[in-house]
Amino acid sequence: MADDEYVYDEDSGEWMPASEFAAKQAASAAEDTTSVEVRDAVGNLLNDGDQVTLIKDLDVKGAGQTLKQGTVIKSIRLTGDAQEIDCKYPGIKGLVLRAEFVRKR
Repeated sequence: MADDEYVYDEDSGEWMPASEFAAKQAASAAEDTTSVEVRDAVGNLLNDGDQVTLIKDLDVKGAGQTLKQGTVIKSIRLTGDAQEIDCKYPGIKGLVLRAEFVRKR
């Protein structure tokens, strides 16, 4: 971006060059994602994109379905909460699992 472009930063209440503003936002986004460590039932560190296995049968509220022990969930996403992970599973929309019920593969 050109140096003559300025953007208003609502946090500081000041106008700053667009390149500085973009760098500041990137740094704060990196802090947000790295500040929470999510660990599975046995203490392994979980990351976005990991595969996990359920360690017990779980009744899924609202879906009328039970996920059985040993079910593999592919490509998890971290939510920013230390105990919750966002998952995709066929037939269930918006599945969020507690980290205490999964083990990293």
